[in-house]
Amino acid sequence: MERIDFQTEPDRYRHWRLRLDGAVAHLVMDVDPAGSLFEGCELKLNSYDLGVDIELADAVQRLRFEHPEVRAVVLRSGKEGVFCAGANIRMLGRASHGHKVNFCKFTNETRMAIEDASENSGQTYMAAVNGACAGGGYELAITAAHVMLIDDRRSTVALPEVPLLGVLPGTGGLTRLTDKRRVRRDRADVFCTLEEGIRGARAVQWRLVDEVVPPSAWEQEVETRAREFAARSDRPTEAQGIALPPLRRVFADEAISYDHVEIRLDRAGRRAVLTIGAPARLPADLAGICAEGAAFWPLAMARELDDALLHLRLNEPTLGLLVLRTEGNPDTVLAADALLVAHRSHWLVREIRLHLKRVLKRLDLTARSLIALIEPGSCFAGTLAELAFAADRAVMYAGSPARLHLGRLNFGAYPMSNGLTRLQTRFLGEPASIARAEESIGEALESDAAEALGLVTAAYDDIDWDDEVRLMLEERASFSADALTAMEANLRFAGPETMETRIFGRLTAWQNWVFQRPSAVGEHGALKRYGSGQQPEYDPERV
Repeated sequence: MERIDFQTEPDRYRHWRLRLDGAVAHLVMDVDPAGSLFEGCELKLNSYDLGVDIELADAVQRLRFEHPEVRAVVLRSGKEGVFCAGANIRMLGRASHGHKVNFCKFTNETRMAIEDASENSGQTYMAAVNGACAGGGYELAITAAHVMLIDDRRSTVALPEVPLLGVLPGTGGLTRLTDKRRVRRDRADVFCTLEEGIRGARAVQWRLVDEVVPPSAWEQEVETRAREFAARSDRPTEAQGIALPPLRRVFADEAISYDHVEIRLDRAGRRAVLTIGAPARLPADLAGICAEGAAFWPLAMARELDDALLHLRLNEPTLGLLVLRTEGNPDTVLAADALLVAHRSHWLVREIRLHLKRVLKRLDLTARSLIALIEPGSCFAGTLAELAFAADRAVMYAGSPARLHLGRLNFGAYPMSNGLTRLQTRFLGEPASIARAEESIGEALESDAAEALGLVTAAYDDIDWDDEVRLMLEERASFSADALTAMEANLRFAGPETMETRIFGRLTAWQNWVFQRPSAVGEHGALKRYGSGQQPEYDPERV
């Protein structure tokens, strides 16, 4: 497969249409059957692959930044008689193991961006389910804050993977069913083993949908409900959105360069070095932020970092070690943070902060060892200090040239999937350590102070720095990739369980396992025999 590109724009969409009607937007799923990333794989019945989700993620992002006037978004189908049939099974049968798992991870990150928009952006999503809605299609529907189902005796909702396929009973759908929609466990068990799904009043009674509507009133009720949600929003009615232009990127054999981010690829060492540069200049006020738009450093940097992380995830699977570096003046990073704090109530600044939160979560969820190097010339300050706190280890050059700077945004602006900040997660059970760290806001922390506060793993002096870093990176790269993924996924999300940590924990653990079992991918497994007319042969051993 060619390099997967996560950059797109509405003029290039093959699978989605966006219709704007003042405060309400209709995001219409109309998948091109011939538009799969896998040659010869037909995307029937609005089934989807990664390419469909890449367009959806782009549309969700553009609605937030380019259309502040939109207060409610209706997810609906452009095909008669079907909402969405879920992930394309033939695609799953042909995809590599890594592609399957990363596809499911990106799908959930996109769905959580939808949930984040409803919860935090005043842009409420509702699903208008008109037709069969099964598997991943139902999972997509229940990311919405409100689900409407037409009561036409044909339209149903279903999670039928167990009876129909036996491979993938929910890549987040099961968790949303119980944690988000509060469906009773025994009812969820019945629902997930019904091929035909559930419709009508029972779907409402079981909390699978929020309401059913007769066909005669369907379009009117969808419009009414969307306008009701729009009326509750705090998004501005007259604000001007900002355009999200294509990122400037240069691809070379051993490097990828953006305006503020650079990746150096060391395939022999099985690692990538990701460097983020501080802003060269910043606007003076809110008017300047709005004028700069997507060029405003926090947003520009976040978009580039997001693209870089996704590129590494799907296109460089053997580079299992990600070295995090920063360069530039920490004062300018802190000045950017100050703008984000001072104007946090403005819709655009709010969206920038929320986007930074989501990108940092993407870093947390990266199946790579993360090592931060705090060196002379670094600018691990404020928002960029979050990179060091996300890392599995952060090592610091001992001596005055290297400093670490904490800012106000390190204490609440960027929660992880567990609902805690990275510092709260780091100091779980140590509230005094968090308080001491907060007292150091505004200080340039040298290695002794950073170590005393527990903000770094170790500090090495100038004589030992090169050798200690080299040995640490070489040792990390020599370990089993599977063992590291398991260890890191367990250690990164200490503290309370949330719907989000459960979804991604299960993606890393049981789904990773299911996708490698002979019942799924063996010669006589479900994915190999799907559509052949032959029944799959399941390994009966329960493990």
